[in-house]
Amino acid sequence: MTSMPDADARLIAAHDLALAALAEITPASTVGPAAGYLAEEDGSVSLRFQNRLPGYPGWFWTVTVARVEGEEPTVLEIELLPGDGALLAPEWVPWAERLAEYRAHQVELAEAAAAAGDDVAIGDEALVDEDLDDDDLDDGEADILHAGDLDGVDIDELDDGAAEDEEPEDDDADALDEDAGEVDEEE
Repeated sequence: MTSMPDADARLIAAHDLALAALAEITPASTVGPAAGYLAEEDGSVSLRFQNRLPGYPGWFWTVTVARVEGEEPTVLEIELLPGDGALLAPEWVPWAERLAEYRAHQVELAEAAAAAGDDVAIGDEALVDEDLDDDDLDDGEADILHAGDLDGVDIDELDDGAAEDEEPEDDDADALDEDAGEVDEEE
């Protein structure tokens, strides 16, 4: 284990520089009081400030400052980092895996309902157990369990409605032709 170097006192005291840097990327209302510092292995210092952004409990504004010999401190990096116990996003799972898990669960539910002799209700339709057999589920036709719904919207219904709303626009075209054909005869 390597030992941490002693933190440069000028870097630890560079709160004004850090606050000025933060003011360039976030409103002052999102930055709270100083919350300590961390001496980095390379000699830089990460100054931490409490975060007041909604939705980021336990996170800290972190401004890393450094100093080259004989020069004033300068800002290297500004970031919002989680502290201990901060609310973090769950690990990302690819869509294909989530979809496969969802489909497998739908198959399990359908098989359980079929084994119990219950009708499997999907949307406005009901599938009785003879309508859904193992071959259908293995062929990737588990999509029938969605019954055309996409996030609670029946996409088949939308398509039918769209077809009814579409009317020929010949009336508009005829009106434009008539206007173009009119010539002011007084000229």
